[in-house]
Order: sequence, then C-alpha cells, then structure tokens
Amino acid sequence: MRARLTKDFTFEAAQTLPNVPEGHKCRGLHGHSFKVEVSIEGDVDPKVGWVYDHANISAAMKPLLKMLDHAYLNDIKGLENPTIENMAEWFWNLNVPGFARLSCTKHQPHAAFTAASNSERRLGHPSTQT
Repeated sequence: MRARLTKDFTFEAAQTLPNVPEGHKCRGLHGHSFKVEVSIEGDVDPKVGWVYDHANISAAMKPLLKMLDHAYLNDIKGLENPTIENMAEWFWNLNVPGFARLSCTKHQPHAAFTAASNSERRLGHPSTQT
C-alpha cells in the first residue's frame, strides 16, 4: 500500500521582494504567517504501519523553523529574494539532517510554502531533471 504523510509547520517572518517593480506593495517591508507542508509519499512498511516516522520530520524541521521564525528572510543566505517559489527551491536544496534518506526512490518528498499562495517543489518534477 502507498500513502502520503503530510506534516504542517508554521512560522512568522518579514521580507521584501527587491526584484518586483518600484511601487509594488511587496517591494516594501512586510510580513506573513507562513505554512510549510512537508509530505512524504511511499510504500507503507507493513511491519511498522507507516511510510516514515513522523517524529523524524518534526526533529529535522526544528532547527530550520528556529532559523526562519521571526526572521527577516532576505538576510538568510539563498533567500535574498524570498518569493514563495524561491523559498520552496531553497528548502529543496537544503541538506536537512533527517531528510537525507528520502532521496531514495522509495519515498517521494515535497515541500510547499504558503502565505495565502502556494509554491511546491516535488522530487521528479520536470524542473529537477538535468
């Protein structure tokens, strides 16, 4: 049996979007309540009864959320232009301890950042193909 496990995490952060046109409301300093969805899809281990240990996801996200919560996102390396699309790409490229084994074909992780809109990055998406 295949299943998808999704855990939601939230953080508050400030940002500016420096590459939008002058006068655009997002170019100025503003903040959002962000939600990060971390999903892992794969075969359910018949012995344990789950795809992946939920606690491992929470443990892996803890230092990341500490870095993002109540931060000015533009000051974080790789988030100088923190659109939700760039945030999803940034997260995807992180080497988050605890998520390393998810790169195997058995699991298909994805992460989505939302702030009233959604941007998602999935393993195997055409943009990840070389």
